[in-house]
Amino acid sequence: MSTSYAANALASALRAPSLGREAEIFAEADGRPDLSFGDLWSGAERMAAALAAAGVRPGDRVAVQAEKSLEAVQLYLGALLCGGCFLPLNTAYTPEEIAFFLDDAAPTVFVCDPARAEALSQAAEAAHAQVLTLDAAGAGTLAEARDAAPAFAGAAARATDDLACILYTSGTTGRSKGAMLTHGNLLSNALTLRDYWRFTAEDRLIHALPIFHAHGLYVALNVTLVAGGALIFHAKFDADAVAAALPRATALMGVPTFYTRLLAHPGLTRDAVANMRLFISGSAPLLEETHRQWSERTGHAILERYGMTETSMNASNPYDGERRPGSVGFPLPGVELRVTDPESGEILGAGEIGGLEVRGPNVFKGYWRMPEKTEEEFRDGGWFITGDMAVIGEDGYVSIVGRAKDLVISGGYNVYPKEIEGLIDDLPGVLESAVIGVPHADFGEAVVAVVTPQAGEAPSEVAVREALSDRIAKYKQPKRVIFVEELPRNTMGKVQKNLLRDAHKDLFGAG
Repeated sequence: MSTSYAANALASALRAPSLGREAEIFAEADGRPDLSFGDLWSGAERMAAALAAAGVRPGDRVAVQAEKSLEAVQLYLGALLCGGCFLPLNTAYTPEEIAFFLDDAAPTVFVCDPARAEALSQAAEAAHAQVLTLDAAGAGTLAEARDAAPAFAGAAARATDDLACILYTSGTTGRSKGAMLTHGNLLSNALTLRDYWRFTAEDRLIHALPIFHAHGLYVALNVTLVAGGALIFHAKFDADAVAAALPRATALMGVPTFYTRLLAHPGLTRDAVANMRLFISGSAPLLEETHRQWSERTGHAILERYGMTETSMNASNPYDGERRPGSVGFPLPGVELRVTDPESGEILGAGEIGGLEVRGPNVFKGYWRMPEKTEEEFRDGGWFITGDMAVIGEDGYVSIVGRAKDLVISGGYNVYPKEIEGLIDDLPGVLESAVIGVPHADFGEAVVAVVTPQAGEAPSEVAVREALSDRIAKYKQPKRVIFVEELPRNTMGKVQKNLLRDAHKDLFGAG
């Protein structure tokens, strides 16, 4: 390993397991040729050279809104190699949203799909960013620059506290915030997860997640690379393609939607998963019913874990031992979790619900150009306030109750939506539910349940309310039950309760 790679610890850790193993492939499911480790890294080194030629210097931002491809993976690795700060952007963002991110991050280079270049050029020009293009097939002006460039000489020296990437939060409750993740943050998490989940060079991970998000990029990709494993690389999730890939894979990382759709697929059998050793779910809560059905169908218990944009992974159910539905398991090695009173910061005991805080080498550096917000979200001693409400049991298992902003305060009493959702989800004819608070003249907020029924089995509003009447306190009981075909979700499967609250804010005439 060269000195320059050793000085860039993250790039070194991702590249080192592939040295001497150039025959290992990254298999794609879209009909394109497989890519060896050697080709992956030679392309990444040329990407680094192309970025450097475009003016990217260590610490400069490289903003990317491009479709998922192995060339986009090379772009990510190339940005690390040349010392750039990688800024992945959701492919669903509109030109107006992109304009905000480019203005805020001030990237040196903006990479986008050629089909969107004209629509985005004005925003890029206003941010003084050079536009390069890359499409889903790996073609574009960036690919041309890569092909014409010599390999980058090693890697730019980067300290563990230097920025590796900026990930913007969803911004559902205001301005999006750019979470600054360092080389040390990403490296510590990748190495910890590799060991905790026992990834090795023998693993073949089905990668069907987007790579503009921490789950697909900094968990699935980084963990597999530091283990020296292979990727079965899908441009997007397709149940037919993923089911067909199961027999030659060993692991799958997904969101709950992956598992519910695979459960509806006839190809999901015990024979199909005979070679699989691990199914991991995250980014949104997995229903207990999905856990049960998956176990019965495959003989595997899904391993659920917990992370967030600002910290990558914080907790995980154990590899060995009980993978408990409704829990995210234990803090990862080297990571500390505690539950506190959100107002006073007082540390609460086992079994008490409060705000979840985290401390460890995975915790981000702060919010980009928002020092006041950064200070607001940290307590003394380096504890980051996650914004999640949680409870830690006597046995150490951590359960997420919900987001602090989703807490309903009705008549002065705190109502935790997840408790009610769990009861409603268990009712006959209910597929899933989301509990929200909406303005109410007498109670401040009224509890409202928004329910997606199972096909052909919809219960009535009266039936749902009666089923809860003697199971929870009256102040927790929904004052209305509304039925919808599906709940609104973001790209990672999280229910967007802010949209539900906005849609039903006038339900009681107090909006």
